[in-house]
Amino acid sequence: MNQLEKAQAEYESFPQELGSVIISTINQEGIPDASYAPFVMDDSKNIYIYVSGLSTHTQNIQVNPHVSVLLIEDEAKTEQIFARRRLSFDCTATLIERETATWNQIVEQFQERFGEIIEVLRGLTDFRIFRLTPNAGRFVIGFGAAYHISGDNLDQLVQITGDKKAGEQGR
Repeated sequence: MNQLEKAQAEYESFPQELGSVIISTINQEGIPDASYAPFVMDDSKNIYIYVSGLSTHTQNIQVNPHVSVLLIEDEAKTEQIFARRRLSFDCTATLIERETATWNQIVEQFQERFGEIIEVLRGLTDFRIFRLTPNAGRFVIGFGAAYHISGDNLDQLVQITGDKKAGEQGR
């Protein structure tokens, strides 16, 4: 298996190693906010978050649906703090209407992944599910191993080199 194939395999499995995603949102004044939420992901790399309507990030998403997400390796598991494995996506958020077939399907996935707490959350009417649809991404495995994510299904990695423009470099 060559380096790109190894990176591709790691990219496919990495999100399943984590239970939560860091979310960056912007409020109506343009002030950024960083938070986190447990998530589930579908085969198209859509990320679903189940969040309280009272939270700052939910209120921000309702004002501005552009969201950046970061999945990052646990500090305790990293070999080099300066080169933690991380996956980031620029996304657009869409509210999933409550009690629809899609909503029920996503809640079931949350139930399978996170257990009994979902039964409690299901009864709280302020909790909402958002689909975060990625339109661009980056996957960083370590020093000199950063990849732009491309393809119709965000399923192809292209290594980022010093030849790329500064705005295309990995985060």
